[in-house]
Amino acid sequence: MDLIKQIEENFFAVSRYWGSLNSSLRQAESIYAMNTGVTISDINWVWNEKPLNNDNAKSIAEIKDIYKRLNLRFWWWVYPRGQSPETQRMLQDAGLRLIVKVPCMAADLNKSLSEGQPADNITISEVKDKEGLRTWERISFHGFEMPPRAQEQYAAFVSSFKLGAESPQKLFLAYLDGIPAATSLLFTNKSSAGIYYVSTLPAYRNKGCGLRITQAAMQSAKESGFKDIILQATPMGAKVYPRAGFQEYCHAEIYKL
Repeated sequence: MDLIKQIEENFFAVSRYWGSLNSSLRQAESIYAMNTGVTISDINWVWNEKPLNNDNAKSIAEIKDIYKRLNLRFWWWVYPRGQSPETQRMLQDAGLRLIVKVPCMAADLNKSLSEGQPADNITISEVKDKEGLRTWERISFHGFEMPPRAQEQYAAFVSSFKLGAESPQKLFLAYLDGIPAATSLLFTNKSSAGIYYVSTLPAYRNKGCGLRITQAAMQSAKESGFKDIILQATPMGAKVYPRAGFQEYCHAEIYKL
């Protein structure tokens, strides 16, 4: 599987998985939608796995109506396989506008993981129990600087995460001088591994936590037998990920009402 396909397939798989946790996943032709129940647009997702055309107009309207009834905002992701002038026109006609193009990156796990020496004051632990999950939820919430109004909803979403060998995802916490400071999440399926929810508390940024928590997920993927790993880069993360061996291979377009 080529890297762009891995990038797309992992995003589609993790989106379906998160949508299954609260039974929010919906499909209309080649369009999928999920929501976390959190009133923040960037963690409620719609995506199309084929270019859109006029036959999709009804499905687009139905999906918009679902989010309206739930009083939730959302992002519509368009990956390379779904991009076309017609897709752009259909979304714009539906009242959505292109707000950003997100770099999609991948790293060869056999050539990465060699950046510098681990800092003695940064330690990593995998989340294994509910107490650790609550800490991960708290750190990621404040690391992403989400609004206070969303905290209860976000806590409910994270509490639905399964832990243990049967789960397709692993969660990691970075501690700086013994204080939890950063998070990451590794999601794997049969063909790909991806990193999500990389966050660092504002007071602990630029101290190496972001790099270490990313490498922790990479190391776990490598130990599980994966050769490559993918992620979507935020502007803040884009400065860190090349140091961990990531390169950009494509971009995903994000549309928003």
